[in-house]
Amino acid sequence: MEGLLSIQEVKESQNPVFLGIYILKKRAVKTARTGAPFLMLELADKTGSFTSFCFSGTPVYEFFQQLDEGSIVKVRGEREFYQERFAPKLTAARTVEPHEWEPLSAQLIETPPESAEALWEEFLLFIESISDTALKETVKHVMEEFGDRFKLCPGAIAMHHAYRHGLLEHTVHVARVCRAILPLYPCVHADLALTGVLLHDIGKVLEYEGLLKAKKSLLGTLQGHVVLGYRVVRQAAQHCGVEASLLERLEHVILSHQGELEWGAAILAATPEAVFVSLCDNLDAKMGMVEQALRCTPEAQVFSDYLPGLRNVVLRV
Repeated sequence: MEGLLSIQEVKESQNPVFLGIYILKKRAVKTARTGAPFLMLELADKTGSFTSFCFSGTPVYEFFQQLDEGSIVKVRGEREFYQERFAPKLTAARTVEPHEWEPLSAQLIETPPESAEALWEEFLLFIESISDTALKETVKHVMEEFGDRFKLCPGAIAMHHAYRHGLLEHTVHVARVCRAILPLYPCVHADLALTGVLLHDIGKVLEYEGLLKAKKSLLGTLQGHVVLGYRVVRQAAQHCGVEASLLERLEHVILSHQGELEWGAAILAATPEAVFVSLCDNLDAKMGMVEQALRCTPEAQVFSDYLPGLRNVVLRV
């Protein structure tokens, strides 16, 4: 629609006032030093996000106070900065009906740079490259049940690949890393490692819900994707006749792939395959943060915004 700016365009613009349609990704109630409440909002589209603060006693505060995360909003704002970070002041806002935002969905909803169809075809080729019949059938069995959700699911809520098809993109990228460096480590059971890579995050299809803004499901909150993934993989592997000792090692890959207990691992990696998968996963998670930051950082900006997952900014190259 004419006059509407993407978030990246807003950041690069020199105009003091802007108009745009964005997704409300996060809304948190905070308390100022005076004791007065205010809202910290995160608005996003495919090109990036920004944080804005709305203070009580204003129409904008009253509007966002009653709005659910994941809502589509049209806002008018003024370009401002807080502690050298872009934090515009919102002066007006209203909800947007589907007939208004659906024509903009390609610009509004973030997706991977690669097409989801191409990523899925590559994922299927990785399944076919597994030599062990029972392990291959295990992955196929899981995808027969969860494939449609897997293709749409985000890779995370906030940290990495946190957008539609992000889980598929992340998994394919980890599989690429796995295939590239497996020859360097002959102690790693190749079929077991690749199976673990393809299924390591499958629990996220049950952990997350919501199409425009992912959030934790009831099961996701109570159990988390590591435990949920373990249950899905165990049931499928038993159905497909995976030998008991191999199943134990596959389960261990799923349970330990988060790397550290404080990151959500159920146990620390204790087999060559588990260590290998955990490190491949961590590499792509971190590089996914870097790639997204580089895509969303305006050309005039030397460094990206602060990335909590890296505990630093990234130099824009």
